[in-house]
Amino acid sequence: MDLDDCPVREERPAREERPGIHIADCGDSAVVVTATGADADSRWQTVHAVADSIGADEPPGVYGIVPAYDKLLVEFDCAVTDHEAVTRAVRAALAGSAAGTAQRPAAQHFTVPVVYGGEHGPDLPVVAEQLGLTEQEVIDLHSGTSFTVRCLGAPAGSPMMDGPPFPAPVPRLASPRTSVPAGSIAVAGRQAVICPMRSPGGWPLLGRTPLRILDLDADPLCPYRPGDRFRFVPISPDRWDDYTGASLEAAHE
Repeated sequence: MDLDDCPVREERPAREERPGIHIADCGDSAVVVTATGADADSRWQTVHAVADSIGADEPPGVYGIVPAYDKLLVEFDCAVTDHEAVTRAVRAALAGSAAGTAQRPAAQHFTVPVVYGGEHGPDLPVVAEQLGLTEQEVIDLHSGTSFTVRCLGAPAGSPMMDGPPFPAPVPRLASPRTSVPAGSIAVAGRQAVICPMRSPGGWPLLGRTPLRILDLDADPLCPYRPGDRFRFVPISPDRWDDYTGASLEAAHE
């Protein structure tokens, strides 16, 4: 569900809990929390701290906690609890966040080998032309910094990240692909993502990693979480087999 499209019940308008925080009922089985004001990173920090706190407290009836960039959707079983009880849980989490008692987990760091261009990154030439850069300059910008995972998206926990410091946003494809290979490295707007499984997609593809991002036999399915950091490292096509079948793992410090 797109949190911006959440149907807010008219009889219970959004409540402002403190400057920049609003809570509203969302349909008959969810509450949506919106952080406003401040800067984008502060809004993100707020909704994810609240999500972590609610997840740790495990309020009765709550089964879904979906944080994004500046919104948090809390889904519940309306046969077990209601909007008022869930809102109280959200307020308690907000109070803990404001008091500084809620601590986010330390960021994990992942290094991702990528074959850029060619069959693995068919849109690299187009993106370079759109940005007025050479293909190598696009690769250098994409691999020259680390990216923060802001939230997990569809499908299958795709790591939605801040994008590279390109001079302009990258347009989505005019005609989305019906099938994008697992491990594809894509960009759009000012965001970046790794496709964890084969799926349709409309983001331009810069390259692909031979690492296995998603493990259907693992719990959790993917090793990363919001707040973790990714860094992409270019490799030549002849090194693809060196990594084939290996799983994505956090660096051990």
